Amino acid sequence: MHRNPPDRDRRQPPPLPAAPPAYAAHPARPGLPGHGDPADPAAPDPARVDPAVLGALLRRHGWQRRGGAAGRFGRWTPPAAGPGNAPASILVPESRAFPDCTDLLEEALAALARSALPAAREVLYGLGVPSDEVRWERRVPQGPAAAYGLPGEAAWNVQEQLRSAARRLLLAGALADRARVGYHGARHRARAERALDGVLVGPAPAGRALTAYVPVAGGRGTVARLHHALHAAREAVDYRRATGRMEAFDAAVPAGVSRELADALIALVRGSEGARIALAWAPAAGPPPGCAARPEPVEFSPGDLPALREAAARYTRAEPAVPVRLSGTVVRMRRSAPGGGGTVRLRVLSGAEIAYARVALDEDAYRVAGRAHLAGVPIRLAGRLQRRGGFRRLTDAEDVAPVPLDEVQRDRLMKSLDDPSGPADFLPGDD
Repeated sequence: MHRNPPDRDRRQPPPLPAAPPAYAAHPARPGLPGHGDPADPAAPDPARVDPAVLGALLRRHGWQRRGGAAGRFGRWTPPAAGPGNAPASILVPESRAFPDCTDLLEEALAALARSALPAAREVLYGLGVPSDEVRWERRVPQGPAAAYGLPGEAAWNVQEQLRSAARRLLLAGALADRARVGYHGARHRARAERALDGVLVGPAPAGRALTAYVPVAGGRGTVARLHHALHAAREAVDYRRATGRMEAFDAAVPAGVSRELADALIALVRGSEGARIALAWAPAAGPPPGCAARPEPVEFSPGDLPALREAAARYTRAEPAVPVRLSGTVVRMRRSAPGGGGTVRLRVLSGAEIAYARVALDEDAYRVAGRAHLAGVPIRLAGRLQRRGGFRRLTDAEDVAPVPLDEVQRDRLMKSLDDPSGPADFLPGDD
């Protein structure tokens, strides 16, 4: 049967496509290994930008102020000649009191958003997310790229070494922000790694420099502790090289120096002619209490490696065993014969900031652990976490007992075992 075509003339016209955003987001930056692939923010709202913060960020990232009306606005030029879309200059008001402040800021932000200069993208990110900056620079010999007319480009493995060492240094700062000990091992690691989730990394020109942007919200403690630890480590190394004595490293532990920090510095310096670490606070937040407004960069050289290696070994030897009372679920059991004791592996729910612990049990305790595993309930026990193995081994285990759970608690336990934040909040107390 023939049907008449629908009356298209009576249809509503299709909606117009949405207008493009006023300011395009700048290209994505690679994150630190393990930190995902965050995208750069778009240009912020001019009505919410503080001109003083914008000026501070421009100065930090190499822009030069060249003229302008004193007390009204300044003319800023980029740090170096860039691609064709790089602005020749931008006008930035000095304060909100300037009559055309919002209009000038809108034009300046639009020019920065269109620019492909790294210095423009870094300024926009600093405006969008108030962040402290940590910059690493390594002096490395010319690599094989020099034979192809690219003398400034570092080899792939050299670039990876820089990124890996940078992440380890940030992790050492996050660990020290949670506990001041000479050797952390597996302790506090999960929370410290989560504290770095929001960290972004800027471009790495030639693979010899790297800048991390640590958001003030959630990351200020990590950067502040890293600041104190780096300066304390530098002083301790100088003391060791001048006197041959190691006492300064013991005194540096309260400042945040640890085996993890020493190992990270070794990884940063090894294979290079020296490394430099510089910190800068978010202009919108100002410096944290007890820190210099403009911290001095800290440098380490290959001549510092023997002292750092000696310090790492000293911290590991000196860290004592830790008495703990753990609660955890049994995930693995093993013994060499049907009778006698054995070894169990626990997923730790509470009592220590580690993910898993290996425990040697006698026959009776091993039987209790097996029954708890079959019943799907955790066990609670006391013992000592040994530094050997990174505080993952529990010795002198005693008072092994199942933790009674009702059906609701057991169901929550099973659902929360995949939660990295840990299910310890619903475990019943000792009493």
